[in-house]
Amino acid sequence: MNTPATQSPPQLTPRAIILSVVLAMILAAANTYLGLFAGLTIATAIPAAVVSMAVLRLLGGGHILENNIVQTGASAGSSIAAGVIFTVPALVILGHWTDFQYWWVLAIAGLGGILGVLFSVPLRRSLIVDQQLAFPEGKAAAEVLKAGENPASGIRVLAAASALGGLGKLIAASGLRLVPDSAAFGGFIGKGIAYMGTNLSPALLGVGYIVGLNIGIVVVAGGILSWNIAIPIYSAYFLDGNPDLAARLVGASAEDAAGAIWSAEIRYLGVGAMLIGGIWTLISLRKSLMSGIRSGLDAARAGASKVVAETEKDLPMKAVLIGLIAFTLPLAGLYHAIVQNFAVSIPMTIIMIVAGFLFSSVSAYMAGLVGSSNNPVSGITIGTILFASLVLAALMGSNAPLGPVAAIVIGAVVCCAAAVAGDNLQDLKAGYMIGATPWRQQVMLAIGAASCALVMAPVLNLLAKAYGIGVPTPDHPNPLLAPQATLMASVAKGLFGGELPWDLIWIGVAIGAAIIVCDEVLKKRGANFRTPVLAAAVGIYLPLDLTVPIFLGGLLAHLVERAAGVHNDPDAAERIHRKGVLFSAGLITGEALLGIVIAIPIVYSGSADVLSLPEFLHFGELVGLAIFAVVGWILYRVAVKGALTSSS
Repeated sequence: MNTPATQSPPQLTPRAIILSVVLAMILAAANTYLGLFAGLTIATAIPAAVVSMAVLRLLGGGHILENNIVQTGASAGSSIAAGVIFTVPALVILGHWTDFQYWWVLAIAGLGGILGVLFSVPLRRSLIVDQQLAFPEGKAAAEVLKAGENPASGIRVLAAASALGGLGKLIAASGLRLVPDSAAFGGFIGKGIAYMGTNLSPALLGVGYIVGLNIGIVVVAGGILSWNIAIPIYSAYFLDGNPDLAARLVGASAEDAAGAIWSAEIRYLGVGAMLIGGIWTLISLRKSLMSGIRSGLDAARAGASKVVAETEKDLPMKAVLIGLIAFTLPLAGLYHAIVQNFAVSIPMTIIMIVAGFLFSSVSAYMAGLVGSSNNPVSGITIGTILFASLVLAALMGSNAPLGPVAAIVIGAVVCCAAAVAGDNLQDLKAGYMIGATPWRQQVMLAIGAASCALVMAPVLNLLAKAYGIGVPTPDHPNPLLAPQATLMASVAKGLFGGELPWDLIWIGVAIGAAIIVCDEVLKKRGANFRTPVLAAAVGIYLPLDLTVPIFLGGLLAHLVERAAGVHNDPDAAERIHRKGVLFSAGLITGEALLGIVIAIPIVYSGSADVLSLPEFLHFGELVGLAIFAVVGWILYRVAVKGALTSSS
């Protein structure tokens, strides 16, 4: 039930701000690890809401609107992490930086995030009030806040799952090495390669549970397309045409050969699919986007001449415009520091403003349709980098050494803005459902975004030194893949005189186009199952062993729905998943945070084996699979118990 507009219960209180900032930083660090590892981040509003309710109750109360403010600011952790890790590591991968420079990362993340908040203000009325888009994570967070009479139960679930996820990371290959990180099986069939594998990460199982079976199937189908179709074909018929790669594979195992072929060639199919996916996202949303922008601006102009209820007060449009100018000027200075040419830095700034507003609107609309966890921010960013690269190539020349760097910085700011805009609308949806004041939430999200920006560079440097990021090296042969950042670096470099396997990229474009056609056919038939092209593209681009546990997590979510008898009732399915989602979020948070903790002794000692137990205590893949299966069973049992309680 909405709070009456005439009341003013506590919302933006000092304790809510402090708790929100602390949670935002922690969740930003956790999502940074997860995104570099698996190329995915998850919305953090629900675990933040549960923690807020428990902590504020210990401090002597906590109104639902105060708890909402906490989850609003804390949820910036996932959006700022996504904006940074999808782009900024590309500057290291390109060799422009040797490490993550604190003030640059702070400026990109902080300014981009705050601009995302400002860009989203005129969209709230259109997308939430007028068009009544779903915003699933915002709706779920509101339901959690409404049902917050017993947050202790939720905290116990979250804490137990976090401990289990952390234990899974501790015993794996980067910790005690009791079990390997993955289980893989491969063999040669003539000149072809047969390969199958799965990562044993509890976090990926949790990711799959949260995104659901549909996305899980599409992602793993993309992985199968790469690893079980494209790699065998390439190995059997095209490897001889690449003598350098063929020479490297002499004497290699089937698993190593498949990995090398994927890394050198096949992953570019995913690049092509992402390119067409990003372009299609913009084309398909053009009418709804322009309608949303127009109605939002009209509502903002009308608001100045009439009395507005407390539950409808956004940040004043005058303040938004002043803020845009105030935060754009420092970005113009950053761009000029890169290119040292006003004839280039000024157009860069204009591109950032136009693309930032346009793509923030796309991100907000997509978040309303499919949720923040499924929001195709990476596709949006690819489109930005492509457009920026073409403009910069015309201004600087197609072989300009700083061209890729300039394009990546533009993309990074736009990516942060777009990710935060989508997240902001999710939070505003939750606030709309419980009677919160929009401008207070907008201020809190800006504070949360700026706070997260403070910790991004130290976390990135810690992970880079402990595990490596993007590019395998002798010290880090199996780095955190940073798939989106590696892709951004490849695209930007390829458009400025670099070399890209364009034949494979064009094949990927064709595959992406076929997936889009399939999705449109399913859409016209009103099918529940869909084939979002960017989910498939991520699957094509990722190693197969990362997509399999995501699929298995989605399968568990489906089995929970069937156990509760609601697999044909989307609204009921959303309700009964609350405990499963909370447990999954705990698995993800626990593993990610312990991954960061483990990185500290690795960096301090300079040895990746610092925590390793004696070799006779290292068990094989079968033990790892057994432990992974137990984690899956526990997740299923917890979720089913919660589902049956919710559906009874």
